[in-house]
Amino acid sequence: MPPLQQVLRRLTMALGVLLATVAIVYADRDGYHDNANDSVDLLDAFYYATVTLSTTGYGDIVPHSDTARLTNILLITPLRVLFLIILVGTTLEVLTERTRQQARVHRWRGRTQDHVVVVGYGTKGRHAIATLLCQGTPKEKIVVIDPQRKAVDAASSDGFVAVHGDATRSETLLRAELPRASKVIIAPQRDDTATLVTLTARQLNRRAAIVAAAREEENVPLIKQSGADAVVTSSGSAGRLLGLSTVKPYVGTVLEELMTSGKGLDLSERPATEEEAGRSPRECSDLVVAVVRRNEILGYDHPEAATLRPGDRVVTVTRTSSHG
Repeated sequence: MPPLQQVLRRLTMALGVLLATVAIVYADRDGYHDNANDSVDLLDAFYYATVTLSTTGYGDIVPHSDTARLTNILLITPLRVLFLIILVGTTLEVLTERTRQQARVHRWRGRTQDHVVVVGYGTKGRHAIATLLCQGTPKEKIVVIDPQRKAVDAASSDGFVAVHGDATRSETLLRAELPRASKVIIAPQRDDTATLVTLTARQLNRRAAIVAAAREEENVPLIKQSGADAVVTSSGSAGRLLGLSTVKPYVGTVLEELMTSGKGLDLSERPATEEEAGRSPRECSDLVVAVVRRNEILGYDHPEAATLRPGDRVVTVTRTSSHG
């Protein structure tokens, strides 16, 4: 449960204890004596309950009948103890949670290097992280940034180091140790935010691979100019997949499998092995669809990709182990 929700729940419980005490005192108000006017009304009952539960006890309102004193012993004293437990427990719980989170972030900062920073823990960010996990990236190598406290709490609950703040500001990215990151995924809700975050991230880290999401095709060039290595258009990709699934449903099904990590077919990228160097991509154990040579992507039918060379990387289609 998020810390704020815990505090609100404890405060509600404390208010309930206070109201119960007021009801007890007001019901037996004739058994109490007020030094000011000898009578106890509802306001006096609230006053007495407040100073009694907080252990202040000014002594201006006191129980003088045997019934009122017995009620204080059997009911109000246990309520006072419960009230203090709720308040002290809330303080300790919040402080403990904050200390635990700070210690966790401190340990993470001390050992982090070449991690992945994910900006945005919405639908796109969560699916990107799920794919990273399926590809073998450990949770401790992922840090999430989001401006919404609820999203940050959710990321923390899922086991990730999370930073609350505006990712367009350098100080927020520095708290996520972005200058030491190897990869940055930018998946906010707005394209203008994606552009600003990309620009700030590239200024802080010149070597990291930055991949950003865009809602509209027309914003792709601007985000790339801001420093993104690749930009994925969510609306355009979804539209193309919808069109293919309508006209050529089997093509759409295969594409969906390729884009869903761990389901049927998977796209993968790996370095060409020493045994594969000098041979045709067709002779590889898995299906090669492209060759990456000196940062240039060569299609499987490109003449220069006919023979693999040392240092090449191959993009392959493989079948997940669960279907193998």
